[in-house]
Amino acid sequence: MHAAPVRANAIPTVATALRAVESLLMSSGQRTARRNAWTAVLEDRRRAQDRVEVEHVLKAVADHRS
Repeated sequence: MHAAPVRANAIPTVATALRAVESLLMSSGQRTARRNAWTAVLEDRRRAQDRVEVEHVLKAVADHRS
C-alpha cells in the first residue's frame, strides 16, 4: 500500500481566497479593523458558551443538593 503523493502547492482554501480579495479591496487599516471585529465576535461566542456551561454546572449542583 502506497501513500498518496504530497502536493508541493497546497490548494487554496476559500478563506485564503477571501483574504486575498480583501487585501485588494481594503486598505490596511480597514483590514485590521475587520479582523479585530471578527476576533471580538469569536471571543464573545466563546464567553457565551462558557456561561452556558457554568449555568449547567450550577444547575446540576443545585439539583444535587435538593
